[in-house]
Order: sequence, then structure tokens, then C-alpha cells
Amino acid sequence: MDQGLTPSGTGAPARVAIVGAGWAGLACAVALVRQGIPVSIFESARQPGGRARLVQVEGLALDNGPHLLIGAYGATLELMGQIGSAGHLRRTPLALLTPPHFSLRLPRLPAPLHLAWGLLTAKGVGLGEKFAAARFMQALKAGGYRLPADCSVSELLQRYRQGPRLTRFLWEPLCLAALNTPAAAASAQVFANVLRDSLGGPGGATDMLLPTTHLGGLVPEPAATWLAEKGQPVRLSSRVRRISASSAGWRLEWENEGQTGSAEFSQVVLATAPQHGAALLPPAPALDALRRQLAAFAYEPIATVYLQYDADVALPFPLLGLAGPIGQWVFDRGPLDGHRGLLACVLSAHGPWEALAPEALAQSLHRELESALGRPLAPPRWQRTIREARATFACRPDLERPANATPMPGLWLAGDYTAGDYPATLEGAVRSGHTAARLIAANLA
Repeated sequence: MDQGLTPSGTGAPARVAIVGAGWAGLACAVALVRQGIPVSIFESARQPGGRARLVQVEGLALDNGPHLLIGAYGATLELMGQIGSAGHLRRTPLALLTPPHFSLRLPRLPAPLHLAWGLLTAKGVGLGEKFAAARFMQALKAGGYRLPADCSVSELLQRYRQGPRLTRFLWEPLCLAALNTPAAAASAQVFANVLRDSLGGPGGATDMLLPTTHLGGLVPEPAATWLAEKGQPVRLSSRVRRISASSAGWRLEWENEGQTGSAEFSQVVLATAPQHGAALLPPAPALDALRRQLAAFAYEPIATVYLQYDADVALPFPLLGLAGPIGQWVFDRGPLDGHRGLLACVLSAHGPWEALAPEALAQSLHRELESALGRPLAPPRWQRTIREARATFACRPDLERPANATPMPGLWLAGDYTAGDYPATLEGAVRSGHTAARLIAANLA
């Protein structure tokens, strides 16, 4: 037995094993430790963070893919406040800019005046489309943001007669950014949930929270440090190989750099991606339906193309939309974390970009950036493409997502794919971790 782990049934406090140190697993661990419940966190990678983590690119500490947080992400903001990293966010009113085609800026006014004014002053769309958008939001609000039946986002937009330009430059980009699923295939109900808490939420809910450090510095590293200070370190490079039922609850077997270990726990949280969780479920008939459900998830990719230009190259705003045909969003790292001239182009969901080799992809995005900025640019000094083939689950209509509790007592799930209002976002992951912690605390009470 690995030293430092006390099995259940010895009179010691029940220890919870958390498999996975992504945002869901870390949120669960922090919440449990704050309630005096000891945890052991196992992470197969050499760094925490899961699919939102630190990577080294050309000697720079960057993200495997930039993320945009918004003011409605209450659970994430609460977690960052607890671990002392909330100061790494730059708050600014929502600005959706796709030069030279479209711009929408929300002023600092009480809700819903901020949205009304933003739509009224939006550039690139006619007055008729603006009123149609206002009627759309009002109709969703009147129905409590609950749809009679789920459908695709495209069907929902057509039902409420959303015009072609506002659809192309507002609703479809928002859907792709939030759900990482094209509007033609994305869940309208989940999209309505996102609109409820953002554009339909209170003042400040729509604010953009732009990270001023890499993703690892937002939650994974501060959370791991916080947990270590509480005597609950994250066990990195520790791959769990087997989970089995035992007299004390559950037995975990893992491997760390060629060394094996095992211990017993009263509770286990699988805080991995669904496909990894399905492989780790114990071979019990009670879990067969869950195993099939996890194995049936479809996935959408995300690619980030880093383009390093000369230091004087900058965007007019830290985040811009690109009109395509390949580009979607581009982040300017200069005003955020000081990497001047470094632009990060984000490509969400399946699309024509997948067929392009890295060099061709970089060249296409370079041309789109020139078009957006209205001037020629010297070629980037270097480029790097990072692809996450299974970045998120495909958020399709009527998708059945598993609950945090499994059919077997003491075995729990945490992750952005579990049942909840949100799609596969950082906030969805943190909320799931908090829900699992709350259920475990009640179970142990």
C-alpha cells in the first residue's frame, strides 16, 4: 500500500479518491477539503488542467487552447476566489467584433437596457434584424428559456425569423463558441440556457473575463498549490489502471513512473473525459447501461493556431471574430499576458480547416487576418497548431447526459459532460465538480 493513504475502515476520516485533475476534479477536491473531507487526486499527465491546461510553445507558457470566460460563470469565479487566482482576469463589457462586417458592444447599463442599447447601435445589420433579435430574446424570456421540445439552434433561429447577417455574425458564432457544435446540429435548449445566463442575465453577466495568464495559472496550478498546502497534493503522472469494489468501498490500483500502488477509499470520483471514464468503470452489470452511454458520446475538435508576428502587430480589441471561410476567433496575447505580436486563432468543431496541413492552415488564417485588419502583414515568424481531436462532446438536441451519481453507491462522476444546463465549458466542469462534492458530503454526513 502506498504510504500516506489511509484505507477506509480504520477509524480514520473517509478518504475520497478523485481520478483526474482537470477543472472538474480540482473543483470537487477543493470543495471537499473545505468541508474537512480528505482527498487523494490522481492525474495521469505531468501537469493538472485536463483539456484546459498549460503548454510550452517556442519557449512560451501558453494554452492548449484559449478560453473566454464571462461574468455569468459564478462557480468558476467562486473557485478562483477560494484559491487566490481571481486577479488574473481582465473584465470588460461584451464586444463582438468581426471587422469590417459587424460590431456589437454592450454598454455598462442595467439589464436589459445594456442589450437593448447594444442591439440598437450594432453595426452591420439593418433595423429589422435588430428588432427581430430583441423579439427573439423577449420570447425566450417569456417562456422561461424553456423550449417545448429541443431542436437544432438553426431551427430555433428560423422559427423566430432571425435575419441572415445577425445569424451569421452573432447567433452562429455564439453557438459555436459556447457549445463547440455547429448551429445546424447544436441543442437549442442548451443554447437557450446559455443565453438565459448571459445576454438575458443581470448586469455584468455578459462581461468578458479575459485571462491575463495562461490557463494553468487560472485554476489548475493555484488549485494544486492550495490543495498541497492543505496536505492533499495532486499525484501527477499517476495513471489509475483499475477500480474495483472492496469491503471498505473501492480499491484503486495505479502506476506511477513504473511503480505500482493501491489503496482503498470509501468514495471514488471519476473526473475524466467520458471515454476514459467508460474504460475505468468496474465490470459490474449495474454499470452496463452507463458504460454504453459514455461510450456513445460523439465529439467535436478544437484547434488553436498560434501565429507570432512582429511586436508591433496588434488587434484593435483582444478578441476579434473572423469572417471565414476558415477563421472563427482570434485572441491577441499582447494586451493579455504580454506576448506582443502573438495571435491565437481558435477553430471550433468539425469543419474545412481539418483538411489543411499546418502550413496551409496558417497561410489561410494569415490572409483572413489581413482582410480583418485592412492592411498587409509580414508573414509570421513562426506558427504552431495544437489540435484537440476530442475537445468537447457534441452538444446535440435531446442528448442524454449521465448524472453525477452512478448506480453503484460511492462511485460518482464529475465532468462537463454530466447532466446540467451548460455545454462543455469551464463553468460546466466546475459546476459538475461542485455538485459531486455536495452529493458526497451529504452521503458521508
